[in-house]
Amino acid sequence: MSFDSRVFLDSFTEEEKAELKGHFSNADRAVFAIITPKQVDRGALMSRYSRTDKTMRRVFLDEFAKNPNRGEEFYRRVLLEYGDDSVAELGEAQVAVEGISNIAAKKIEDRRIGLSYLEKSSRYVAFDQKVGGRYYRYVREESIMASPHADRYIEACDHSFDTYSRSIQPLQSFLKEREPIERFSFFNSDLQKEVPFGQLKSDKDIKAAERIYNVTIKAKALDLLRGLLPASTMTNVGITGNGRAFEYLLTLMYGSKLKEIRSIADQLFGELNAVIPSFIRRANDRYGQALQEYVSKTENAIGRLAKGYLSGVPPEDRPELVKLLDFEDNSQVEVKVASAILYEQAQGQSLQRITNYVKSMPTEERHKVIRTYTEFRANRRHRPGRAFEMVDYTFELFTNFGMFRDLHRHRVLTMERQLLSTRHGYDLPQELIDAGLDKGFVECMDLAKQVYEAMAKTMPEEAQYVVNFAYRYPYFVKMNLREACHMIELRTAPQGHPDYRLACQKMYSEIKRVHPVLAEGIKFVDMNKYQLERFDAEKKTEKKRQQIG
Repeated sequence: MSFDSRVFLDSFTEEEKAELKGHFSNADRAVFAIITPKQVDRGALMSRYSRTDKTMRRVFLDEFAKNPNRGEEFYRRVLLEYGDDSVAELGEAQVAVEGISNIAAKKIEDRRIGLSYLEKSSRYVAFDQKVGGRYYRYVREESIMASPHADRYIEACDHSFDTYSRSIQPLQSFLKEREPIERFSFFNSDLQKEVPFGQLKSDKDIKAAERIYNVTIKAKALDLLRGLLPASTMTNVGITGNGRAFEYLLTLMYGSKLKEIRSIADQLFGELNAVIPSFIRRANDRYGQALQEYVSKTENAIGRLAKGYLSGVPPEDRPELVKLLDFEDNSQVEVKVASAILYEQAQGQSLQRITNYVKSMPTEERHKVIRTYTEFRANRRHRPGRAFEMVDYTFELFTNFGMFRDLHRHRVLTMERQLLSTRHGYDLPQELIDAGLDKGFVECMDLAKQVYEAMAKTMPEEAQYVVNFAYRYPYFVKMNLREACHMIELRTAPQGHPDYRLACQKMYSEIKRVHPVLAEGIKFVDMNKYQLERFDAEKKTEKKRQQIG
């Protein structure tokens, strides 16, 4: 006798099906999408779902359809009366925050959980145009503009943008001279293969080749020049997230020492209040203000302790780009990882007994287990499993701020950083020296340093705005082997920026030094150097462009 699981499905009348239309993707199947227009109703339905034996569509008909404010009422009761924070994750919003400094953008993007970001690229977008022919795109922070440093701040930022703008064309010309298009091969549509540029015959192929080459040259030039941009440079950030994460973000932004960030918080709250009001209601009420006070008091107290304890500790004179600070003994981590690998396929044995057994295994047998775990990875998207999360590494980095901005996007790790400053020197790309553009670069760095040092005496937070991307920035990252594998393989890909490619190559070398067998699992690290990093990627993009017409 066969059994039909559909007997468990709710059944609706034709009238009810008409009522459900526009709120659910279907009215007669077990899997359906919630498409009701109001975000608050979607979240409330999901939350109500967990506290009733009714089906969701029945809940909608019984409790929501005749009460247009049901979702708002539900959240007000649950969030305010019961404090069930988790239901705030059921409300989502997408917002754009435009014309903000890189300082503000990084503070927003410090929030790792519940929010996803997309930011304007300094690699594909040139920052050389003045608004109305008068103003470069950098933030004139209110506190700075009201201070005695305003004129020098404007001078330094304008000088940075002037140097950046007038260097773009000369640098592209230098790069084209050093790497002429004739050296490269491109796709020949007649022969259906790649040939040297000089052998292309059709106008279509020649134009495609020139487009690939010019885009690659421009990206390389902007990569090399982005170090000139100050942290005040305006960027745009798109944010997708849930109500709980937005509420926490807003609370911390309201507690910022920078007026720019507090102003953004006011505007962001206003816009979110229009689309998910119930989810962010507490961002700046007495509960939010209590959290702000806690964060502020803690920060100030630790600041006083740090000043007292660390005043006699000298700063690093010549800090290393990447330094591995903390890691476990090789034999111990191999036992931990091999035990975790075997655990998932165990037949009821405890982790402790499996670990004891793995300890007794010959070394070559443990290595066999570890190697088999990543043996069938065919590309970097075939990520190792969670057994690789059993191993942790702590790296300290002194990279330029531009590179920090790229690595900062990796959020499955712990990252702590200091205020941006000029005290650790800066990175000057060799290509700018070769192109004869180093003098202007150095002058720009020197002026920014003078203004920073004058401002930092009384306003260290605001002084960050004038610091250029080229200045080195101290921070540490703590991550497990699984995340290290993802970050290293992604950030050493040929099209990556040369700065972070070098840093991640050094991370890989350090992991390989201390844990050689585990490092074999990082199979798609690229240790090569490239003159035009974006070239192959642009060729693939052009091919896809032609395929879709």
